[in-house]
Amino acid sequence: MSSETETGYGTQRKAAAKNRVAIIDAAHELFAQNPLVPLSDVAKKAGVGIGTLYRHFPTRDDLILAAYQHDIDRLSSTAEDALARNSSAKAAFVDWFEMLAGYIRIKHGLGDALHSAAAQQVVDESWGPTSAAVAKLLDACVAEGSIAPGHEPADIITLMSFLWRVANNDEGIAQGRRLIATVFNGLTSEPQPL
Repeated sequence: MSSETETGYGTQRKAAAKNRVAIIDAAHELFAQNPLVPLSDVAKKAGVGIGTLYRHFPTRDDLILAAYQHDIDRLSSTAEDALARNSSAKAAFVDWFEMLAGYIRIKHGLGDALHSAAAQQVVDESWGPTSAAVAKLLDACVAEGSIAPGHEPADIITLMSFLWRVANNDEGIAQGRRLIATVFNGLTSEPQPL
């Protein structure tokens, strides 16, 4: 292959990668506003044609899952940021979980897509980075004394999963905060088998 052909191919690959990122970013923003937004609106916001969108994401669920994976990857790397911007590890943990809920909550149109068989690999791949972020926040809370030692990140993720099921309104947010307080009250004691 000539270097001219390689350069052209490299340029096409860069353009395709740029289009993919633009589509995911547009989908993230528009799904947050309306999970049923037409994909033509996503393509328009991304500055690509609908054919380009479908080449990257043949189905709506493919795009939803890509947006989910992108958000989880981004969020999983922000545990340190949450600790730096909050006055306590507990406040950082709550802040981080509220952000996670914002990414996953049904308002993003992810609820049904994340329960499909096709989503299982994406969800599985997000488990490691999410668990690592929770472990970092958990360790900081144990060090400050706001959570007792002995709790497992997987257990806390399961406990906090209610956050992406509360309503996407002021009442739901208030309910979520009450439930978070209940979870954290329970986490002040070491886990005990029944």
